[in-house]
Amino acid sequence: MTTGLRTTEQRRVAWEKIAPAYDEYVAPLATTLAQAIIGEFGIRPGLRCLDAGAGVGALAVPAARLGARVVAVDFAPTMISRLTARAATAGLSDLDGQVMDGQAIEVDDGSFDVAASLDGIAWFHDPRAGLAELVRVTKPGGRVVVAASGAPWRTEWGRFFRSALHVAVPGAARPADLPAYAEPFDDPHQLRRALTTAGLAGVQVMTTDVSTRFRSAQHLWDVVMSGDPTGTGRSIGLTDRRIADTRQVLDGMLRERSGGRPGAVLHTGLAVATGIKRSRGRPVPAHTKERRS
Repeated sequence: MTTGLRTTEQRRVAWEKIAPAYDEYVAPLATTLAQAIIGEFGIRPGLRCLDAGAGVGALAVPAARLGARVVAVDFAPTMISRLTARAATAGLSDLDGQVMDGQAIEVDDGSFDVAASLDGIAWFHDPRAGLAELVRVTKPGGRVVVAASGAPWRTEWGRFFRSALHVAVPGAARPADLPAYAEPFDDPHQLRRALTTAGLAGVQVMTTDVSTRFRSAQHLWDVVMSGDPTGTGRSIGLTDRRIADTRQVLDGMLRERSGGRPGAVLHTGLAVATGIKRSRGRPVPAHTKERRS
């Protein structure tokens, strides 16, 4: 069975389909990641900030709480409707959610002090176009920030799931036509190179490790199935018995990690790359370095 997620519209439909479950199961994890790194974004009251591939607001909401005037864009309408509902509940009048393709952002050049994405543009049909748009809409001297956890299978919880699936369903393979996490954002060194190639100066990469508690095998399964279309794709064609077998293996792995308890703390590595858009006539001294928090 194939899914045919080869165009931006097909991807939009796929993300729209999983948006409610994403909000329930993945948004808490994404919010934890955002809270761990928000200090790297240079956000302060009054700054105009863009969040591209914003999902339900894991990054946009805390940025608005810091006093920034935030525009959050995502091409899935349900993601934006949930983001705007969350902003309204929190009383964040300076958070504006808009349904928009992050590969063609409908704002003027140099509109924002900070343009950012947390695990957003890496899933775009053309992620390099998404990065170019972040640069375009940033003011000269402004900051572009891209935070990336890498492909799901680089995370510890992703590796747990993949290992359990391969034990329960030997030979299980990822459907070939599902979208992949874009290579330039799958490794800190490549991420740094991507921002430098995009014309940014002063590029820095910070790496950190974020801990997340998974309550049970079912909880981890729900996160994987809801996190992106590749998770759902891995369940295509699995019988109820094979799904149950995979969860049973997962349960054993989590209990082994936690000394017999049904849940466990697993880790997500996160790279945060920042760069400065060059000011005309005043180039920012270019340097690159990597550090770990």
